[in-house]
Amino acid sequence: MIKNCDTMFKKLLFLLIICTLGTATAQESILGFTTENAKKQQELEAAFEAKLTASNLDKWMQLMAAEPHWVGTAYGEKNAKWIQKQFKSWGFDTKIETYHVLFPYPKVRLLELTAPNKYAAKLTAVPVKGDKYTAQGDALLPSYNAFSTDGDVEAELVFVNYGIPKDYEELKKLGIDVKGKIVIAKYQGSWRGIKPKLAAENGAIGCIIYSDPQDDGYGRGDVYPKGAFKNKTGVQRGSVMDMPTYPGDVLTPGYGATKDAKRLDRKDAPTITKIPVLPISYEDAQPLLAALEGSVAPASWRGGLPITYHIGPGPAKVHLKLEFDWQLKPAHNVIATMKGTDFPDQWVMRGNHHDAWVHGANDPISGLVALMEEARAVGALAKKGNKPKRTLVYCAWDAEEPGLIGSTEWVEDHKKELQQKVVAYINTDGNGRGFLGAGGSHSLQAMVSEVAGAVKDPQRGVSVKERKNALAMINGGKAEFKLYALGSGSDYTPFIQHAGIAALNLGFGGENAGGEYHTIYDTYPHYKRFKDPDFAYGVALANTAGRITLRLANADVLPFEFKQWYATVTGYLDEIMTSCATMRTAVEKHNMMVEKNMFELAADPKKPFLKPEKKDAVPYLDFSSLQNELAALQKTIDQLSKIDAAKLSDDKRSQINKKLMEAEHLLTSKEGLPRRSWYKHQIYAPGFYTGYGVKTLPGVREAIEQKNWKEAQEQISKLSGTLKGYNKHLKEIVKIL
Repeated sequence: MIKNCDTMFKKLLFLLIICTLGTATAQESILGFTTENAKKQQELEAAFEAKLTASNLDKWMQLMAAEPHWVGTAYGEKNAKWIQKQFKSWGFDTKIETYHVLFPYPKVRLLELTAPNKYAAKLTAVPVKGDKYTAQGDALLPSYNAFSTDGDVEAELVFVNYGIPKDYEELKKLGIDVKGKIVIAKYQGSWRGIKPKLAAENGAIGCIIYSDPQDDGYGRGDVYPKGAFKNKTGVQRGSVMDMPTYPGDVLTPGYGATKDAKRLDRKDAPTITKIPVLPISYEDAQPLLAALEGSVAPASWRGGLPITYHIGPGPAKVHLKLEFDWQLKPAHNVIATMKGTDFPDQWVMRGNHHDAWVHGANDPISGLVALMEEARAVGALAKKGNKPKRTLVYCAWDAEEPGLIGSTEWVEDHKKELQQKVVAYINTDGNGRGFLGAGGSHSLQAMVSEVAGAVKDPQRGVSVKERKNALAMINGGKAEFKLYALGSGSDYTPFIQHAGIAALNLGFGGENAGGEYHTIYDTYPHYKRFKDPDFAYGVALANTAGRITLRLANADVLPFEFKQWYATVTGYLDEIMTSCATMRTAVEKHNMMVEKNMFELAADPKKPFLKPEKKDAVPYLDFSSLQNELAALQKTIDQLSKIDAAKLSDDKRSQINKKLMEAEHLLTSKEGLPRRSWYKHQIYAPGFYTGYGVKTLPGVREAIEQKNWKEAQEQISKLSGTLKGYNKHLKEIVKIL
């Protein structure tokens, strides 16, 4: 093991040396810029980087994370007004736009084991020595899951592992039914809202979610305050709103939750859970799990508690009672604008939320202070005469935690204007020490790759791109920079998924693991000890996002590149076609085995034999229309790649830029995805049963996964039409050339 680690280290060191040599010389060209303007842009970015100061991030985090500030709190409003004041001082035209959104606050939380013995769950995290913020008593938000329905239920308990689809398939094989039962599931494995959703679909009447110590407690490392991981009383709060149906205010689907907006009756809101659900600590979970009998859980289901994990049902019986105060609360979005000198009606947008479940030092303040330092440096440059050519819009969103509410309501309220004016939206959220993570629209991949090559990693002194690529090679991958596809989970969602605006999501991590997420322990002391002690990676995030923002703002021709987009989308189609072929082969083998066993049974009726059932055949779907459209797109994209910004007139650049801004819109459909029309994008969407996790080519992929072959063929046809329209749009750019 030591020899392997030493070999890996030497390999990584060699790569880092090569990277240092490769990045020693500045880029001679920048995507979207003439040679002359590329030099000016590089000088501007160097001046921008020189202005970034880590001490500001440290000071601002201490201020904003000093008290709990979930949506509707006085401290949340105080933070919003303070942020507004800072942006005004930096030269931005700043306002607060307020929406009135439904937010449930817990009034009654009761969980007790009633058989075969008694146990009353404590449902309280304990303060820890050395962290005064954890001892703020009643000011701390109680642990609960927002948008659980009210309920009072008592039933036998069933352990369902992570409570994801494959776990219910395993239960079915074991002959275990959760109908009429209360299920207990581990956090992780999927987004939390999927757990009560699937439980209800399988007939359960209540759901409990706990954090197993194997996943983010003592199984990972020392617990807080000694180490970064979750102690036995820590509880992860979080929304269980059915966001794969639609995010945002549950009472105003598809339109802004303004003061006088028409609202659904709460009983008709489809994104509130159908059953009560409560998160608990592993201290409270252990007595419940220890009281279960029945089948011993499969090895892959077992966690880190010192018990034998049984599935049940029973004899453990639990009583769960929840009651919420359902009120409209003000969500304060801070919107700061710096008007562009040349193209004021073309907007480059940046955003990070400011609300938190409790103190939120890591989530979201670590990302927000980086955004603010970025904006401060941009403002300082503007005051010296270096204003951006395009308008910059910086946003600090409220009510992200309960369901991306602040950003979603703002996008829904301003959708038409945004689709006309926004070039791209760049999102950040929590941040820490480690490697650059970047996801988004793949037409922006080439530009982000260039920027990542220009930003130095604070620890290694090589570019963040090369450090990321070196890690990929150590893990057996290729040294190539790629954006991951966006599903959901932060404020980019309404921009790309609903409005069809190109979007990015950025952050550093990988060396900042811990168990503080959505607990009372996400505090400034925890962040300073375990996440990014010197705020070096906060500065790196400001540097990376700021350069991307400035390049989009100042480019002669907007830096959208479609060859890498084409390779990515073609790869998605190949995945789906391969998946179909694999499914078909597996079914054919299974059915052949069934026929063979039936033949053997007929020949020897006394032979012991468990008769399996034949599976329905997987049909041959016709993907030819998609293949043809992608082939046609490849030809158009080859022509587009020959654009030379230096040879274009200002008028042609203007025409092309307008078309490039609109390109992402063409990847959406008015009707949206089946059974969830809010999601319009045909290339990326969160999965219906993954929550945050992305499904690429979602209409086609999910229909196949659900074995809905008729819908799959319909979605293939629909996606083909989308790609045809996209190709037509790109051809119009070629005509301008």
